[in-house]
Amino acid sequence: MLTTQTVLPKLAVLLQDPTVHYWEKKALLTAQTSLKNQVNSKIVLERLEVELRPLALRNNLTANMADFYLQLTGNPAGQMEFNYDIHYQKDPPFQERAIFSGGCFWCLVEPFDRRTGVKAVISGYIGGTAPHPSYEQVSHDHTGYVEAVEIIYDSRLIKYQDILQTYWQLIDPTDASGQFDDRGDHYRPVIFYTDQHQLQLAEADKHRMEQSNHYKAPIVVGIEAATKFWPAENYHQNFYQKFKARYRRLERTRKQVLLFQHLRGRLRALFKGPHK
Repeated sequence: MLTTQTVLPKLAVLLQDPTVHYWEKKALLTAQTSLKNQVNSKIVLERLEVELRPLALRNNLTANMADFYLQLTGNPAGQMEFNYDIHYQKDPPFQERAIFSGGCFWCLVEPFDRRTGVKAVISGYIGGTAPHPSYEQVSHDHTGYVEAVEIIYDSRLIKYQDILQTYWQLIDPTDASGQFDDRGDHYRPVIFYTDQHQLQLAEADKHRMEQSNHYKAPIVVGIEAATKFWPAENYHQNFYQKFKARYRRLERTRKQVLLFQHLRGRLRALFKGPHK
């Protein structure tokens, strides 16, 4: 439960946050002033919740504000803090990283997270040049960044080839303009390699896909050298655990399209055979 003592530091941080919109800050500033003037905190926070509710219901709050709104309304998801330490720490022996993009990063986390040997899956942004990108900036499609996942794994328990195989099963490799319902350049599918070994395996896999006759259209998945990966805001981490109903709806749509696509691909390969 938020009180004057616990909420004032949160308001101060959000008011200094460059990703928080002006109209969100206006509501926060009003609440901050009232609390400092010792207005009853229950009344102040209820007013703030009412003011933010229309944006929250339309999923139009900025990421850090959305996290705060979850806390404001007592939603358990608001208490789920992602531990980013493993991203910033130096990799010990046998720990490696794989980075992929392919539509909204919300739908790419769970399939990798459940693989034996995977230690962490982090949603984030890669491919652009501006520092500290936010979800709002990337979603406007003018930054060069894509939504991606960084998979940190123990190479003794799972190989890069296995992770690649999972990736191909999650995307439409013929769609360079996005994935499924996710449209825009920041949703394009890309394999970001971290070393020459990953590059060789990715290129071999892509060539094998091209020769399989599984798809009628060309394989357009990019293979690019990994640049700096910026972890996304806490709100976007482990989305499948926080917002199970919403995630399942998104996942269902993706699975339906992929099921039809894979069935059609198997039929094409059966009747036409692989390229010689």
